[in-house]
Amino acid sequence: MEEIEHKYVELNGLKLHVAEIGNSSSPAVVFLHGFPEIWYSWRHQMIAVANAGFRAIAPDYRGYGLSDPPPEPEKAKFSDFIADLLALLDCLTLSKVFLIGKDFGSRIAYLFTLLHSTRVSGIITLGVPFAPPSRHTVLKNLPEGSYISRWRVRGRAESDFSRFDCKTVLRNIYILFARNGVPTAQQNQEIMDLVDPSTDSLPHWFTEQDLAEYASLYEKSGFRTALQVPYRSLDEEFDIVNMKVEVPALVVVGGKDYSLKFPGIEEYIRSGRAKAYVPNYETEHLPEGTHFMQEQLPDQVNQLILSFLSRHS
Repeated sequence: MEEIEHKYVELNGLKLHVAEIGNSSSPAVVFLHGFPEIWYSWRHQMIAVANAGFRAIAPDYRGYGLSDPPPEPEKAKFSDFIADLLALLDCLTLSKVFLIGKDFGSRIAYLFTLLHSTRVSGIITLGVPFAPPSRHTVLKNLPEGSYISRWRVRGRAESDFSRFDCKTVLRNIYILFARNGVPTAQQNQEIMDLVDPSTDSLPHWFTEQDLAEYASLYEKSGFRTALQVPYRSLDEEFDIVNMKVEVPALVVVGGKDYSLKFPGIEEYIRSGRAKAYVPNYETEHLPEGTHFMQEQLPDQVNQLILSFLSRHS
């Protein structure tokens, strides 16, 4: 990863860390990470798109990794992250970019496009289809023991995580999120209790060195902002009149991604109803893909990304 460069940019009163590779005059691709991820989760894709003639840019959101935390992390919102993305494009004098999002980074990509459509050439999301921002049906139908329900309760995750060091928390989340079922605890359990350290291990494609990299970044930032955005901000309202995404979009669906098990999600993807909002919408399936498909199957994911970029550049 030595060829990836790192810098800090001043945006909206904060210093945000940005990883970058590729010629500054090349078409730009901005990667938006999820949780418990960071810029590093896009390492394979950044190098691939740079080698194909694009400029790859991966920021750490405010309060994540090496970026400054917001003044009051418990008040952070998705709209703050969207404002930071707009400010980043302005700071780097990028009039138009491709956006690639994963997990809640997909939500940021779609919301940004709805709000600033002239700044986006196309969108790729991993595992998350487009859905109108006002839809809260998934949240309403989640069981009390699901990790989202638990982590939305202020203090619950903090107490659960505090029993372990940062590296162990990240190890446990990676193990849980690499499975194909939504992590759900019983009434007398916490989410971290779903991992048995004597029998459960990291997926083979995620090394101890990778874990150490993540841990070093989250040890710096902690989890205060990460629990607020996404989990405690999912019901944030946006005043968007036109819900049409006019740019080309691709969603890559992993057959073993636990997010397919959220109520109604798999049926929604297979129905193609997203095309009502995103006319130029494509779906690709990776049958063995998990929630972390970009790290698990980098060659396959890179091929889909590069094919999309070449068709729409």
